[in-house]
Amino acid sequence: MRKDLIIAAEPRSSRGKNEARRLRVAKLIPAVVYGAGKAPVPVSVSPKDIVKILNSGAGGNTIFDLNIAGLENTPVMLKDWQNHPLKENLLHVDFIRIDLSQRLRIRVRVLTIGDPRGVKEEGGIYETITRDIEIECLPEEIPESFKIDVTEYHLGSSLRAGDVPLSGSMKLLSSPDQVISHVIAPAKVVEEEVAVVEGAAAATPGAAEPEVIKKGKKEEEGKEAEKGAKGEKAEKPERGEKKK
Repeated sequence: MRKDLIIAAEPRSSRGKNEARRLRVAKLIPAVVYGAGKAPVPVSVSPKDIVKILNSGAGGNTIFDLNIAGLENTPVMLKDWQNHPLKENLLHVDFIRIDLSQRLRIRVRVLTIGDPRGVKEEGGIYETITRDIEIECLPEEIPESFKIDVTEYHLGSSLRAGDVPLSGSMKLLSSPDQVISHVIAPAKVVEEEVAVVEGAAAATPGAAEPEVIKKGKKEEEGKEAEKGAKGEKAEKPERGEKKK
């Protein structure tokens, strides 16, 4: 989603841990800008500006202008970012230059609104399987999100990627059959059905039990035969008899 937003950036000539520490003391973080057939440019930016973008409705899909002092003013997107494992504050950001005339592959969130009838009236459970789909479109047409009303969804109904309405240059890249969410029967019903099936299987006479019994008998017979063989080997000749 394109926004009229300009983020200031300063080019930096040095890299490494010492440089990163110096920038963080100045309340900045290191970043790199690359893409569009141009050489990568190391820069520094304010983490507060980036956090605002990440917390916006479009999040990482936001297209904005990065103004690199003395070098260029170019539309970019957040390609990647690194957070501190404990403090969760931003440590590093990668920007990618965007050619507004070229189509992009992007993942867009799918938001559902309303309470399904299958839940309110039929006792079902609404389950979300995935929260986004992949599309291809021009940068100017990237939506903030897709919103789908699921109020009329009954028990057994499902929302699939192919059900999401697309517009303009958008093309679906995810499988149309990919399930986004569905209304399913409660787990208790499923457990009861499994219990009925298992009960029916236990009540049906089969070959499993005789086989176990036979196997046990064979094992007992084998053990007795083994004991007999050991007894024969251990038996000593009576007094007066000669060994053969």
